[in-house]
Amino acid sequence: MRRSPSIVPHGADRDTYLVPNDFGRLGRAWCETDEEGTDRETLIRRLLEDQFSHPVRIIAFNTAEGWSRNVTVDRADELRRRFAEYDEVPRSVQEFLETAVRR
Repeated sequence: MRRSPSIVPHGADRDTYLVPNDFGRLGRAWCETDEEGTDRETLIRRLLEDQFSHPVRIIAFNTAEGWSRNVTVDRADELRRRFAEYDEVPRSVQEFLETAVRR
């Protein structure tokens, strides 16, 4: 019997972060990224480099440990702490932080 390929990422023993983005009239979708780009540091860097136009939330999961959760508020707090490292904070991040506060 033929088996479908696994959707579990290689190296599943680490936390993986995904960001759904709001594309307006087109709706919301998970932003495509390579497997190496799903760690916390890369996520924060990509947000601050304005690689997401309208991030909605941040979801983390770890298949080896068997959990998933909405980590939007935690990552928003981390973004605020890192502002000093950047000359300018993208508007998309500012808007994301405003909505994260209301959660």
